[in-house]
Amino acid sequence: MTHEFKEIIKAYTLARQQGIPAVMATVVDVEGSSYRRPGVGMLILENGITKGAVSGGCVEKEVFRQAQSVFQTGTPKVMTYDGKYRLGCEGVLYILIETFDINQKLINTILGKLKSRNVFKISSFYSKTENPNDNMGSVVQFEEGEKIVFSHRIDKTMLHEESTLACFQRDMQPCFRLVIIGAEHDAIELCKLASTTGWEIEIVNSPKSPKQLEDFPGASKVHNSSPDNLRIEHVDNQTAFVLMTHNFAKDSLYLQAIMCLKPIYIGLLGPARRREKLLSALIEYNPDITEEFMNAIHGPAGLNLGAETPQEIAISIIAEILSIIRNQKPIPLQEKKGAIHDDPKRKNINVLSNKT
Repeated sequence: MTHEFKEIIKAYTLARQQGIPAVMATVVDVEGSSYRRPGVGMLILENGITKGAVSGGCVEKEVFRQAQSVFQTGTPKVMTYDGKYRLGCEGVLYILIETFDINQKLINTILGKLKSRNVFKISSFYSKTENPNDNMGSVVQFEEGEKIVFSHRIDKTMLHEESTLACFQRDMQPCFRLVIIGAEHDAIELCKLASTTGWEIEIVNSPKSPKQLEDFPGASKVHNSSPDNLRIEHVDNQTAFVLMTHNFAKDSLYLQAIMCLKPIYIGLLGPARRREKLLSALIEYNPDITEEFMNAIHGPAGLNLGAETPQEIAISIIAEILSIIRNQKPIPLQEKKGAIHDDPKRKNINVLSNKT
């Protein structure tokens, strides 16, 4: 959800420059099932424009209506939305609505941290009673950084784990990034489709290729780099690579160029026998290669969906990457037991001031 938060910050920056007040709505708890999990948010501007979503579209009008009192008073509130008779999910949503008012200096701090791929957390303090409460609110905190509250009206010294309010806390990873090594038409299709998920897309292109950033819709950066001078910064477990140059020698050299990095996924285009040849060459020239790197390699890239066209192949690759980063075994949802959204990393902390 980090990419959604990033888009909300960008949208708010433009609104702030135009002097348009904003309110933030965040799902802080759910009873039963819901279209999306707690932590999702929606920016609401006083002129009616919104960014983000808290559901599939059925709750947003009510959130906008409820937000009007927050625009008028500036006092945060929690709205309860029971979807039992109105939604297919049959869940009860608790949504914290608060003013969103961050100065430009802090906006620049947030954007800089996001660009540097820093891990951070957002804590939302709330009460399930629907009465407005000046002590409710959300705070962003980066590692070794100051707390940034959503609204300057909030006393951030009051927002801590000793509060009598409930606290929904989510750990935010860097935006997921896909590095595509290759610039043929199938790489362009993968770039376009992957960018619609909110991933940050970077292209590695041959230095002699005439293609530029505008030739790759959805990409944020193009590296015109040969294997010997390839430099991809901040590679982490939120970074994936797909090699699709359609040239065995180039793929082999690029694979060696990223050998010291630690991406969560490396996809190889082509049949299994091509993968074996690439891995044999890699091991022959690099006998000390780590098991971690080898385990990250997937080839042929993608899930077995019967994909044939470049667009379908792109979908199968994206689906496989999602299954890896979410640690899921791909199965039809109708065969899945239990809730659709199982999130063991979710932390919904209820802290009482008189705890023992």
